[in-house]
This record gives sequence, structure tokens and C-alpha cells, in this order.
Amino acid sequence: MSVTLVLGGARSGKSAFAQGAAEIVAGSRGVTPVMIVTAQAFDAEMEERIARHQADRGQAWTTVEAPMDLVAALRGLPPGAVAVVDCLTLWLTNQLLAECDLSSAAARLIDAVAGFDGELWLVSNEVGWGVVPDNALARRFRDEAGRLHQALAAAADAVHLVAAGLSLRMK
Repeated sequence: MSVTLVLGGARSGKSAFAQGAAEIVAGSRGVTPVMIVTAQAFDAEMEERIARHQADRGQAWTTVEAPMDLVAALRGLPPGAVAVVDCLTLWLTNQLLAECDLSSAAARLIDAVAGFDGELWLVSNEVGWGVVPDNALARRFRDEAGRLHQALAAAADAVHLVAAGLSLRMK
């Protein structure tokens, strides 16, 4: 059983990479892959993005919506599950805007990931390579995402960076 963290920029191909890897493993084991989604459709643009992702993965997937309680979603999967979480930066945004204790939420997530009994791909946006954001909330988000990624990378068995649809294994 393993955990893989998949990082990359917007439209880098990270979701497709994780989805493809999970489909191969699920197919070899004869199980249905699970997509744990964290997005919430607050506007037409996000509704369109969600619909595109659903169409990309097709009917072969089971979808679990977990915009806030990702830990419960992970712990609710059966042993041996093959799952993709897409995406951690949306989950972090949801936590931040709900004014949750981010340190505690991240610690609970790390524990759930470390105890996951199956194959897990965690997809997240690398947001720390750009200019310093011009407002406090955006800077806090960038910093919290960086801390979360470091903790998850330490806990993961593998880490991939995806750019232009190409994956570079970092760990």
C-alpha cells in the first residue's frame, strides 16, 4: 500500500496523472477507483470545471464529496481502496475560509494519510513559485499550502511534480 503526493501548477496535468495511475492499479486489482473531491460549486465557472473533471474520469469511478471532512472520507474507505484526492489546495481553502484551526486540521489529515490502508494519490497545486501575494489572506494561504505540502511529502511514499503533462518523480 502506498501514498503518492502529486504537485503541479494549474492545468499542469497533475489530476490526469493521478487518475491514470489509480486506474491502472484499480484495474489490476479488480476494484472501483474512488475520487474524493473537495471542490464546491459556488459559481458557473466552478460548475463547468467540476463537470469537465467528471466527464474526464467517466462512469468507472465512485465519487465521494469531502469539501471539509476529508479525514472522514479517507477513513470511510474500505481496506485496499484505490483513491485519488483532488485537490488539497481546495480543501485547504475551504478550511481557511471556515476559520478552522489549520494546524489541527493538517495534523488530522497527516494521521489519516499515514494510516490509509490502500493506494492513495493526493493532488495539490504548487502555489509557492510565483510572486508574493499582495494581501494577507493570500500570503497565509500560500504559506499554509507550503507547510501542508512539506508534511505530506514527508509522510508520502512518493512525490511527483507535474508540469506540461510530464511527471518528475521527486521522491
